[in-house]
Amino acid sequence: MSTDREFITGLPKAELHLHLEGTLEPELKLELARRNGVDIGQTQIDEIRASYTFTDLTSFLAVYYPAMQVLVTEQDFHDLAIGYLRRAAADGVVHAEMFFDPQAHTDRGVAFSTVIDGLWSAVQEAPDLGVDASLIMCFLRDLSAESAMETLEASLPYRDRIVGVGLDSDERDNPPEKFAEVFARAREAGYRLTMHCDIDQADSIGHIGTVVHQIGVSRIDHGTNIVEDPQLVDEVRRRGIGLTCCPISNSFVTLNSTPTSSEPMMKGREIVDLLRDGVKVSLASDDPAYFGGYLVDNFLALSEEMDLSREDLVQLARNSLEISWLDESRKAELLGRLDEYAAR
Repeated sequence: MSTDREFITGLPKAELHLHLEGTLEPELKLELARRNGVDIGQTQIDEIRASYTFTDLTSFLAVYYPAMQVLVTEQDFHDLAIGYLRRAAADGVVHAEMFFDPQAHTDRGVAFSTVIDGLWSAVQEAPDLGVDASLIMCFLRDLSAESAMETLEASLPYRDRIVGVGLDSDERDNPPEKFAEVFARAREAGYRLTMHCDIDQADSIGHIGTVVHQIGVSRIDHGTNIVEDPQLVDEVRRRGIGLTCCPISNSFVTLNSTPTSSEPMMKGREIVDLLRDGVKVSLASDDPAYFGGYLVDNFLALSEEMDLSREDLVQLARNSLEISWLDESRKAELLGRLDEYAAR
């Protein structure tokens, strides 16, 4: 395993499905609570860690959003993002496209400018760590389309700091078409588009079909239920639409499932079948502070479950770079580095 970890860590790779709010480690949460005088009902790291427990997507979100109350100042958002970027650099990430949820902060009185200025200051420091970084603004799908549109308009003065938009949070009764107008407006503004199609949700295939045919995304976050529709698989392969898959988090947030040590439920077979069928599947860590694994951990977990070859691991890294939103020259440079590494 140590050899595999070393090889995977050395792979030049991108992480494209990472929620910055999901990197709020217990140590930082306690530090920020004390810094900002926020009573979180916990005073010890172990207490906070014990609170990071859930059995499905809904129970996860019930823990996830209240934890964000400790994020108050520009410095807090900087510290959150730079903490992740340091960890990403240690995992061999050369490019990170990081989700953030402004509505989760503006709805509790934190200014949009506070959020974006803090995150952006960390992005500007990322090259010192050997990482390219950019920001993807997500809309909360369990809020209204009107709220999403207001957030989109608020983002436009910061257009040069945000590479694209996404859609996350509770998918139940919140289908992609609810936000079709918002995403059309985002496209007009020059944003790239991605949307979550979470694992084993109600009408998963219908939602995937909508994001491909109606919304016109260039990536789908999660999305492995696509294996249920071979025609959709053919379509995403033909269009080069990428899937950002998160094996470890799949073990926690699948619908109506409680994972056990003998039943990891990480959708490994689906991910590998898509990979070997030529779909541009990549791996990512989603909300690693909550799910207990950063990017290399996700590579290792899938590799061990599915007995991946080094060629498979290299292809996953290659896909991550190819479906990134880097400019073509930088993408070619990083792919060249990957080729050199794989040839050793």
